[in-house]
Amino acid sequence: MHVPDGFLDVPTSVATGALAAGTVALALRKARTELDDLTAPLAGLTAAFVFAGQMINFPVAAGTSGHLIGAVLTAVLVGPWTAVLCMTAVLLVQAVLFADGGLTALGTNVTLMALLAVVVGYGVFRGLAAVLPRTRTGVLTAAGVAAFLSVPAAALTFVGLFALGGAVDLPLGTVASAMTGVHLLIGLGEAAITVTIIGAVLAVRPDLVHGARGLGSAAVLEDRRPATVEVPR
Repeated sequence: MHVPDGFLDVPTSVATGALAAGTVALALRKARTELDDLTAPLAGLTAAFVFAGQMINFPVAAGTSGHLIGAVLTAVLVGPWTAVLCMTAVLLVQAVLFADGGLTALGTNVTLMALLAVVVGYGVFRGLAAVLPRTRTGVLTAAGVAAFLSVPAAALTFVGLFALGGAVDLPLGTVASAMTGVHLLIGLGEAAITVTIIGAVLAVRPDLVHGARGLGSAAVLEDRRPATVEVPR
């Protein structure tokens, strides 16, 4: 999913860069409503986890590998606007220090993984959460489906960008089939990781999960923190 330098032409890269810059500027203002003394440290931890997760590839099929995007995971844990900032920071560090995604394509990568994957994924999550049972299982089901769909959504958007401004000589049909098939499989891994991490946080601190607020009380979401036993003196 990390687009390298020179894969899209200059006008397309400039357009996605402008979109990414505007979105990040708006997220810097909106994220203030999502962060507090409890959630700010969680945002840092989530960004660090996504950074590490994106550096580890898992096998998909026929010698192809994939890695976590983490957009839905981050949005559900700390909120969509904060997720945009976390994902942008991860992509910036990767591009500058590890050449994972080109610098001239940074705007494109932010648009795909920090904007579109968050918007689509969190939108699906909120839609499903509104109709599913207001329980821990409902939250995890919504998060898993949203995480799965966010991956092919970002992949198909890249195909659209390539159709508009592809700078390499590759047939559009080849690009579309390769991106769609592989990223459907990667979406399954994305969903599994997302459900596992959110489930672990819900089990001990459901109050920290942004996407679980308003879905039910801590008791309904099964706060499984061990009870404190007072020893008589």
